[in-house]
Amino acid sequence: MQITDVRLRRVNSEGRMKAIASITIDNEFVVHDIRVIDGNNGMFVAMPSKRTPDGEFRDIAHPISSTTREKIQAAVLTEYDRAATEEEVIEEGA
Repeated sequence: MQITDVRLRRVNSEGRMKAIASITIDNEFVVHDIRVIDGNNGMFVAMPSKRTPDGEFRDIAHPISSTTREKIQAAVLTEYDRAATEEEVIEEGA
């Protein structure tokens, strides 16, 4: 499995959520609404989820293995870091 594309929308808020990502897997399958979160132990990704009637959140889609989760997280956070660096360069040049 290869992450063949990552699209990122940065979120301008004071909260912990910093961006929302969509990933394409093997140029064939897209997963939307992956959240980039600034957690207590650093940045991480949260898979798309929905609230159940009892108020809990359940993942809509998620990796089965930790290796796949790490691959998704690495791809999304790499794109997040790249976009942040690009923004800094644009701000310095403005």
